[in-house]
Amino acid sequence: MDIVGLVQDPSAWVALVTLVVMEVVLGIDNLIFISILTNKLPPEHREKARRIGIGLALVMRLALLGTVAWIVQLTEPVFEIFGQGFSWKDMILISGGLFLVWKATKEIHHNVDPAEQGEDFIAKSTTTGFASAIGQILLLDLVFSIDSIITAVGMTPHLPIMFIAVIAAVTVMLVAATPLANFIEKNPTIVMLALAFLLMIGTTLIAEGMGFHVPKGYVYAAMAFSAVVEALNMLARNRRKKLSGGH
Repeated sequence: MDIVGLVQDPSAWVALVTLVVMEVVLGIDNLIFISILTNKLPPEHREKARRIGIGLALVMRLALLGTVAWIVQLTEPVFEIFGQGFSWKDMILISGGLFLVWKATKEIHHNVDPAEQGEDFIAKSTTTGFASAIGQILLLDLVFSIDSIITAVGMTPHLPIMFIAVIAAVTVMLVAATPLANFIEKNPTIVMLALAFLLMIGTTLIAEGMGFHVPKGYVYAAMAFSAVVEALNMLARNRRKKLSGGH
């Protein structure tokens, strides 16, 4: 179907809106990771790191869209263990999940006992820290981009719709990155909650790679519920501070 046909097709518009929403939701995982990682950099380098990281995510996803036929083949099993087939997609998800679990666990440990951990390797120097952050963002961009593109391919066969949806979702990520990172930095308890999210996301990626399908709705519902509870805790803390200040 040509572009004119797509514009005139109501089902194409429904597919576009649905896919944009889906891509934005899937981008939350990536955005939380980028926010936590870049907040460890010196303040003057954080914005640049976020823009580069999200820009690389856009470039990577658009490049992968140009190789849709190859991306689809990533879901074909390449070997079996105890009757369970593993594809390149599965191995990428497992690797990304293990990295997220390791990173989140390391950061949680650092937050609980910062004295024992010493100086974080990301913050050792400006150059090394910036390069390290971009490298880690690029690694997770690859994992989330492949998952995102395979989701897009499963929802519509039309490349123009996929391109528009990916660009729209990454634009939302670009706009939301700095406000989200600033909010996380100003609220220390949010950092622990965000790290817990990363731990859950990493575990979900490993489960998906091992062949256990975890409905994304359950994962995001749990994240939303936790965020609401934390928001209520923040309101309660602010209220107590105002009352104590009044006395």
